[in-house]
Amino acid sequence: MPLERFLLFLLPVLVLIVAESLWPKRPRSLQRRVRWPGAAIMVLIGTAVTRLIAPAGVVGAAFWAQHYGLGMFNFVSWPIGVEILVALALLDFSIWFQHVVLHKVPLFWRFHRVHHADVDLDVTTALRFHPVELLLSFAWKMMFVVAIGASPTSVLIFEVALNLCAMFNHANLAVPKPADRWLRWIIVTPDMHRVHHSTDVDESQRNFGFCLPWWDHVFGVYQAQPVAGHEKMEIGQTQWRG
Repeated sequence: MPLERFLLFLLPVLVLIVAESLWPKRPRSLQRRVRWPGAAIMVLIGTAVTRLIAPAGVVGAAFWAQHYGLGMFNFVSWPIGVEILVALALLDFSIWFQHVVLHKVPLFWRFHRVHHADVDLDVTTALRFHPVELLLSFAWKMMFVVAIGASPTSVLIFEVALNLCAMFNHANLAVPKPADRWLRWIIVTPDMHRVHHSTDVDESQRNFGFCLPWWDHVFGVYQAQPVAGHEKMEIGQTQWRG
């Protein structure tokens, strides 16, 4: 099982690295050999810390809630397909809300700005998080999973989807405009998420989604394109803009 999890993580990373090299959206500010070692160290530290604190991960919280009959879904009887879809939507909203809070609360922003300080966006940016933020995220997801009583299957599907979507929408990938126009109705695309990493004060408070783009539309924080254009926009914000 650990090998399967590792391959499920590694293969998309390798595919996106190749895709970024073949079809880059923006020229790099720094060479990969300068940026990537730091990102690799952060991944190793973050993985070690989270596995030490919560070895069973968020799926373990789902098994615990199921065993004790806790949470909303343990008090309703819905078809399994409906339950999974509703759980996935709720879990995605919880991550969207968490992301907004990370930007709005100065204390949390101190940790989250490590992610936004990257001056180039690529697949490694999706893995660049302060260990404290990772722990806060784990705690939030566990509490939410228990509160709604999401099944282990739903949580596992969501965790895989979240990782894949984060790597995809942080990629320095030139998605053809017609494809991007349709894709962003159902999934957050690289062009959509890149707006959020702008150094522009207003643009940095837009497009908080990781998987589903709908929450940004519903709460009025969606922006289609950066004012300066994707090739000329500046990336790498460190100041609090809550």
